[in-house]
Amino acid sequence: MTAEPVTLAEEFLLAIRYDEPTASYVDELARLDSGALAAALDSDRKRLAFWINLYNAATQRALADDRSQYESRRTFFTKPLLTVAGRELSLDDIEHKILRRSYSKWTLGYLRTPRRGDFFDQHELTERDPRIHFAVNCGAESCPPIAVYTAEEIDRQLDWATEGYLDTYVEYDPEKGRALVPRLLLWYRGDFGRKRDIVDFLVRYEQLPPGAKPRLSYRDWDWSLDRLKFSSQDVAAADE
Repeated sequence: MTAEPVTLAEEFLLAIRYDEPTASYVDELARLDSGALAAALDSDRKRLAFWINLYNAATQRALADDRSQYESRRTFFTKPLLTVAGRELSLDDIEHKILRRSYSKWTLGYLRTPRRGDFFDQHELTERDPRIHFAVNCGAESCPPIAVYTAEEIDRQLDWATEGYLDTYVEYDPEKGRALVPRLLLWYRGDFGRKRDIVDFLVRYEQLPPGAKPRLSYRDWDWSLDRLKFSSQDVAAADE
């Protein structure tokens, strides 16, 4: 490897951010050895930063090549867009099989796909982290902004991204006992837990007061294409 994998993914995403050539990054990612990559990404911190950055880079690179691909989103998410360590990967492969540990998107995240394959067993996270949903960007208007994530700061960066997204998309009406929340909390309910866990999650990020027990309503998702939705900060902010 000519660069540490997390650094390689960071530089790849930044090259897309500033419309610089990306062919060398694509080639280097393809040439990685799977075992060496798994050994280098020896913590969930590193895996989160690496795979989140690659997901966002692969999405934006594909849309830059041909934005009409987005018109058939089922195909766009399931066809190979990037080769990593000799394995062709789709966006669904990266998000659902690696970042979400093969918990099916068709079951609200409650059931795990039984047949995963050696590559995904080797590279998946050890635990699901629901905050990834506020960091990965599939090109839709409702997606979170894109920023570069680092292994050193990933925990605080994901908190920052989650807080920012929820601040934008959560509305709480205490008089009606109702909270309007992002549809991601419904689509991936198994990642967040039971309703009480979702409420606790919203309390943690100061969207609800402690002790609140609101009814939850879910926003519609805006699938309008919004390319290059980068944060104003290249690297995801982390509070000092």
